[in-house]
Amino acid sequence: MSFDVQGKTALVTGANRGIGKAIVESFIQHGAAKVYAAVRNLDSANALIEAHGEKVAAIEIDLANPQTITTAAQVASDVQLVVNNAGVLRIATPLADDAIDALEYEININVFGLIRMAQAFAPILKANRPGAFVQLNSVASLKCFPTFATYGASKAAAYAITQALRELLEQQGTAVLSVHPGPIATDMADAAGFGDRAEPTSRVTDGIIAALQAGDFHLFPGDFGKHIGDPYQNFAKSIIEVNVMEA
Repeated sequence: MSFDVQGKTALVTGANRGIGKAIVESFIQHGAAKVYAAVRNLDSANALIEAHGEKVAAIEIDLANPQTITTAAQVASDVQLVVNNAGVLRIATPLADDAIDALEYEININVFGLIRMAQAFAPILKANRPGAFVQLNSVASLKCFPTFATYGASKAAAYAITQALRELLEQQGTAVLSVHPGPIATDMADAAGFGDRAEPTSRVTDGIIAALQAGDFHLFPGDFGKHIGDPYQNFAKSIIEVNVMEA
């Protein structure tokens, strides 16, 4: 299901920095009519508003606070494209004393937050179709790294939810894209110890534009992402992206 951002109204969570900010800027460069910069602190979107004027509107969304998502959906009722980019990472192995606390924190934001966003915005995307829902997952959803295993577990769960959303939302004319970057030049990559391998945010932003236009479900941007994604593609095409119950 192909989707073009030209002339569309989009919403991006975690829009004040890193990949989220780059996505907002990319959408505007590619002709989006308006982008809601969804942030926890409205002032953190001031730089985007100063740079792009009326094309950017700050809106409060805290993925840990369901009420902010519900309120945002009421305000941003014209949205045609939702990018759930916001996420958290804790450095914790399964043997760490704080492993359970870390996993609970990451599940609440990375998984429950995704579900809250989908529940709130699916009806809006249906009403404004054609629509698209983009979820920022990670290569860690497929390959677990011991030093941040709890993060990988949360992203694996988010990827599972994204697969279900693809089948559900396609029935209403909403395209779904699951994005699995490797290390990208952000604070999160530095925290995970991948700063020396981090690639520019343009790998993600350009990839999202192209994948939406192509109607793809999976995107593995960057060299590290492709290193994981290329061998996975055959499995994805024959198992993940088909209805195996009808095989």
